[in-house]
Amino acid sequence: MEDRVFKGENYSENEFTKGEYENCTFFNCIFSGTNLSKIVFVECQFDSCDLSMANIKDTAFKDVRFRKCKLLGLKFRDCHTFLLTLDFEDCMLNYSSFYQLKIPDTRFKDCKLEDVDFADTDLTRSVFVNCDLKGVLFDNTLLERSDLKTSYNFMIDPEMNYIRGAKFSINNIAGLLGKYEIEIE
Repeated sequence: MEDRVFKGENYSENEFTKGEYENCTFFNCIFSGTNLSKIVFVECQFDSCDLSMANIKDTAFKDVRFRKCKLLGLKFRDCHTFLLTLDFEDCMLNYSSFYQLKIPDTRFKDCKLEDVDFADTDLTRSVFVNCDLKGVLFDNTLLERSDLKTSYNFMIDPEMNYIRGAKFSINNIAGLLGKYEIEIE
């Protein structure tokens, strides 16, 4: 399917047609708990959609943008990784997993990422603009040249992650020093 717009569909009640979707827009659609495995999305946009707990095993997201979406508990780690390119704006990604993915240059803007798993993830040059990173797991994460200046509530151990050239602000520097139990005033 190419160049189609899908509006207000509830795929948690009606089966989503398997196949390849190119340059399609999904607006205000519900995919909660839907089986999206082995579907290919190329240059698609999801706007105001709910994909919470959807099955995305072997799903291909090639240059896909999510705007104002609810993406709770998604296992992005299970996606097809060839040409995986994602962009998130004003999304809720709580409890999702990006474990061991290579997703450099990913943009997260105004997102809530509570308890997200970024262990062993390559986030080189990624941008986190005004994101809540409470409880995010950064372990052996590649954050080189990433921008976290405006994000908050994170705890990143500089000894367990790669942060060379990453950008932080004086306002969130405590997130790098938390394990040392020091007071910053």
